[in-house]
Amino acid sequence: MALLPMPILVCSLVLFLFSSTASACDRCVHKSKVAYFSKDSALSSGACGYGSLAMDFNGGHLAAAVPSIYQAGVGCGACFQIRCKKASICSSKGTKVIVTDLNYNNGTDFVVSSRAFRDMANQGKDRDLFKLGLVDVEYKRILCDYKKSMAVRVEEFSKNPDYLALKVLYQGGQTEIVDVEVATVGNNNWSYMSRNYGAVFNTSRVPKGPLQMRFVVTGGYDGKWYWAQKQVLPADWKIGVIYDTGLLIDDIKQEGPCNPCDNSTWK
Repeated sequence: MALLPMPILVCSLVLFLFSSTASACDRCVHKSKVAYFSKDSALSSGACGYGSLAMDFNGGHLAAAVPSIYQAGVGCGACFQIRCKKASICSSKGTKVIVTDLNYNNGTDFVVSSRAFRDMANQGKDRDLFKLGLVDVEYKRILCDYKKSMAVRVEEFSKNPDYLALKVLYQGGQTEIVDVEVATVGNNNWSYMSRNYGAVFNTSRVPKGPLQMRFVVTGGYDGKWYWAQKQVLPADWKIGVIYDTGLLIDDIKQEGPCNPCDNSTWK
């Protein structure tokens, strides 16, 4: 097999990388249908494990997502903008939701809270929208902006010092957490935490003393480390307490080439 001369090979590689970057998109627009929960409380017991805390997210604008979006819990906390296609009833800006649950209905990509469903309607048209119950929509992923740093909550089935389960809260940006690790402050002997379910990670190899944390978060086409530059959990960590990591995440994960790609703000 003939080999390309080095200048041609390098030029081809540069052109390939340029075309890949140029075709990248972080706002791929998807089409589906959306329904709503008659009782928003259904989403507070969702598969992500946020519990009653979920009702404080985004003003209660929540969603259950299909497995391809939920991704066995990796998609928990992701934010989406959804707008329905019936212009006589629906606004062009739509609604913004946070994924807190798993939707098993293959006919809809999302089932949203009634607050979020109502938010898609033009002023005075919410009753007309609710009468439809199921609507055609388009949606895209957007950045989550909690205006606070990421935190972790110690779950009830934790047992100090033998077993630690943490729920990740306020994950910013347009990202996915793919790895969580803990270590004693000042020590590089890190313990890997497995995803137990949803947004909950656990380990039975709990380091002693005050704990530091680090995370691998998706950004662009790859992952990057986020290190908490301080103690996150004290040695006497308590069940039910929320601890601040001090990390503000604003990375954007690329979906790759898609059509249509819409980086504009829906208003």
